[in-house]
Amino acid sequence: MTAGLLLLDKPIGPTSHDLVQRTRRLAGTRRVGHAGTLDPAASGLMILGVDGATRLLTYLVGLDKTYEATIRLGTATTTDDAEGAPIGDPRPVTAGTRAAIPAAIAALTGEIDQVPSSVSAVHVDGRRAHELVRAGEAVDLPSRRVTIRRFAVVEQREDELDVVVDCSSGTYIRALARDLGAALGVGGHLTALRRTRVGPFDVADAGALEEPLPLRAPADVARALFPVLRLDAEERVALQQGKRLPTALPDAPVVAALAEDGGLIGLVEVRGGRTRVLMNLPPEAVVA
Repeated sequence: MTAGLLLLDKPIGPTSHDLVQRTRRLAGTRRVGHAGTLDPAASGLMILGVDGATRLLTYLVGLDKTYEATIRLGTATTTDDAEGAPIGDPRPVTAGTRAAIPAAIAALTGEIDQVPSSVSAVHVDGRRAHELVRAGEAVDLPSRRVTIRRFAVVEQREDELDVVVDCSSGTYIRALARDLGAALGVGGHLTALRRTRVGPFDVADAGALEEPLPLRAPADVARALFPVLRLDAEERVALQQGKRLPTALPDAPVVAALAEDGGLIGLVEVRGGRTRVLMNLPPEAVVA
């Protein structure tokens, strides 16, 4: 199996782990990883790496993301989504509530301190928060700084909002639904979630799991993310030996080093006119 990255449009139902396992079977390798999971009830873009291309996943995890979501106002839940038990009695969503939505959304846009959902994958004393909650333990998570670049209402019904959110990695859309409901004084939770973008990659370019796997060459992915440094055969060998190479490229934290045939050799940092190897791909992954 050729190494590469897979843009997968995850359906509602299976876990992200299920899809990793299926990919391993189809690819015939245990070396499959992901650049971020989605809950079973969520759909949308997952990026998987196969064989040597898994080394690229580290550079994809922190990319900004876009989500389409539906938020129901009037009820908070224990999980901040539709799978949890209601907290308290439902509260009416009045005309006044709806009139206050734009200001409440504006307050949740930009750099904000967000407390992750208690059923998130955040680690607490070596265990994931959602494991502790489902075991009946109380979880008190600290807030974290996230950036909400866009939080816009696409459609508004009596007690539901369809929204689109552009955000930094590490943002919890369930927590955004919870906090919007709290700010409006009626409670709120997430009822639908779809991830449509990860960095420059769009779910419109993703597909279902099928054989043969529609893998993208590591070089194609790297070119979409980073500046490019092209190397001749001698420079390629030197880079693969970990040597620093002179270059006229401006300083950059990550640059894609490509072979003469266009294959990705690895990633380098450029500083002061010289390269420093960040990661080299194994030979089987260096394909144009």
